[in-house]
Amino acid sequence: MSRLPTLFLSHGAPTLPIDPTLPSGEFAELAARLPRPRAILMLSAHWCTEAPVASTAGTPETIHDFYGFPRALYEIRYPAPGAPEVAQEAVSRLQAQGIAATTQAHGLDHGAWVPMLLMYPQADVPIAQLSIQPHRDPAHHYQLGRALRPLAEAGVMVIGSGQITHNLRAADFSARPEDADPRVAEFTGWFEEKLAARDIDALLDYRRQAPHALLMHPSDEHLLPVFSAIGAAVDDYALEIQSLGTYQRALAMTNYVFTAGGSPA
Repeated sequence: MSRLPTLFLSHGAPTLPIDPTLPSGEFAELAARLPRPRAILMLSAHWCTEAPVASTAGTPETIHDFYGFPRALYEIRYPAPGAPEVAQEAVSRLQAQGIAATTQAHGLDHGAWVPMLLMYPQADVPIAQLSIQPHRDPAHHYQLGRALRPLAEAGVMVIGSGQITHNLRAADFSARPEDADPRVAEFTGWFEEKLAARDIDALLDYRRQAPHALLMHPSDEHLLPVFSAIGAAVDDYALEIQSLGTYQRALAMTNYVFTAGGSPA
């Protein structure tokens, strides 16, 4: 099997699978043009721990880690099998790089199952999760990805799931896509320029260098998974951008694919 790409997905609101005003079919289109993985290792913004933990659950539960949404959302189950052997390998590779990591049985939070439901609706791709550390910086999460890089050679797709911009206080849930705050485009434009140029140093220093960084990410747990996806990619990755628009005025829905080979986009 050739090396798999790594991904960063903006998983949007939990209602993504049931709200026709939000982009959802595009996730299936993305999956259809990617190589099919034998398993997925998911780093979601919604599983946060002091040190990295990989889930060894054989049949991970669907965690509804949100409140006040339509009943139909709580009735969704995503019965994908777990990938405990992938979790164990991830921990071994992290430990080999001097990164303390452990395992435990853990379900799939909505940062994992929402995009996977859209990409692989048959729930037939095994998934393991790896937690993030929101008290640690982007460089830490980039190093996590670097340690996990060999997994892509063995049919495991490393996916970071968060949101390219995430400030719920700046969101307006009645806004139309055309009402997007122009500062969203300024931030994502800077970020994508640095991604395309593979300017890792600038990306890791985004909170100081990127325009409106603190406005777009008052706390950066929703962006940290992208650094693991970059780290897990090859050094000369080719970048694909799937831009799905900006919703609720401040929440950009953009997905990134890092593929082996190619020149900067």
